[in-house]
Amino acid sequence: MNIIEIKNLTKYYGKIKGIENITFSVKKGEIFGFLGPNGAGKTTTIRTLLGFLKPTSGEAFIFNKNISEDIVEIRKNVGYIPGELSLYEHLTGKQLLKYFSNLRNTELVLLDKLLEIFDLPLDRRIKSYSKGMKQKLGVVQAFMDDPKIVIMDEPTSGLDPLLQQKFYKFLKDEKKKGRTMFFSSHILSEVDKICDRVGIIREGNLVALENVEKLKQKSGKKIRLKIKEDPKKFLGPDNLKIVDGWIEFVTEDDINSWIKKISKFTVIDLQIKEFSLEDIFIHYYDSGGKK
Repeated sequence: MNIIEIKNLTKYYGKIKGIENITFSVKKGEIFGFLGPNGAGKTTTIRTLLGFLKPTSGEAFIFNKNISEDIVEIRKNVGYIPGELSLYEHLTGKQLLKYFSNLRNTELVLLDKLLEIFDLPLDRRIKSYSKGMKQKLGVVQAFMDDPKIVIMDEPTSGLDPLLQQKFYKFLKDEKKKGRTMFFSSHILSEVDKICDRVGIIREGNLVALENVEKLKQKSGKKIRLKIKEDPKKFLGPDNLKIVDGWIEFVTEDDINSWIKKISKFTVIDLQIKEFSLEDIFIHYYDSGGKK
């Protein structure tokens, strides 16, 4: 059963494209990753989905309700962590949580559990909080009244690695209870850890929609080397290019086979690194999602 349905959703800022013809669905009880580099359109999609932006065209449904007609009713059962938290910093943490609770008129059934995980100085004013503390407060307010869906825009920004691990475990536990979570990120390893499926957005367009296991198979290495010999003598894969004397290519092959080929030349410098998210986009999705 799909709990979020997005159909040809488009948002233009004047003549500038935010997103265009975005179509996908999110199933009940899954953690859906929305993956893309900064500026790709993740936040525009989320803000349009939540009714903060009016779509230029297309439509979206949450709980089978149209976002253009029933957004007030929809928001009663949706928790939200924005990418840029804007908090009332003159309030204490406790006052802010009470304020949100009164706005939504809900019971804070998960508050105690959340505060065990995300230890917060609730009696202090928010203006004294570090960035990490503010992010924890954002997580707590999104989940505290047990919403059916939680939509998160880069939620681990500002969290230290240990707290990130606690957050991932919390999300997995909530998934077991049947909670649906929509999770935007630009970090491939983060999506790998917690998401069931992933939609990949690039330059405002959805370029891939697949399960995480399939995405993980699209891994490889990016190799850059400089040799004493003429770089044109080095035979590599079709994606090989020579830039300022550097030989550059990406490969899914056994790295040992490439080391053997490279060793036949006089190597001046060598760099081998894992695919970045942008490498995956370029390597796999530069032709409308086709490798």
